[in-house]
Amino acid sequence: MQVILLDKVANLGNLGDVVKVKDGYARNFLIPSRAARRATPQAIQEFEIKRAELEKAAAERFAAAQALGEKMSGRTVHITQKAGVDGRLFGSVTNNDIAEALTRIDFKIVKAQVRMPNGPLKTVGEHTVTVAPHTDVVVEVKVVVVGETD
Repeated sequence: MQVILLDKVANLGNLGDVVKVKDGYARNFLIPSRAARRATPQAIQEFEIKRAELEKAAAERFAAAQALGEKMSGRTVHITQKAGVDGRLFGSVTNNDIAEALTRIDFKIVKAQVRMPNGPLKTVGEHTVTVAPHTDVVVEVKVVVVGETD
């Protein structure tokens, strides 16, 4: 299916690109999340009329994400979890836990923006995770997991 991108999509293209994607990806993700629209001649014409408006909105989102990234860069988040004597956690620290901790210190982050390449944190100590408030803005944040014993 051919779609026109209404926003930058990672590993796919930029605003205004007409790309060919699988039908399910377009129907189930791109179109419902308003990141793309079917590339009919009428849709392309309507896009060209609104192009400047969409580019301005995308630039504002990018600038806001860049400012957030600069504020967040080098920050340390402390999370307390129950842990055993050997330093292993009962459970784990997930991207949702990190997003909630960042939100508590006034960074509006959702769990999908927290990237944990090695999976959930399962040990006490200092770990580095990446946070991506925008596809082009990626910031490293230190997460200190503190063990809590009963």
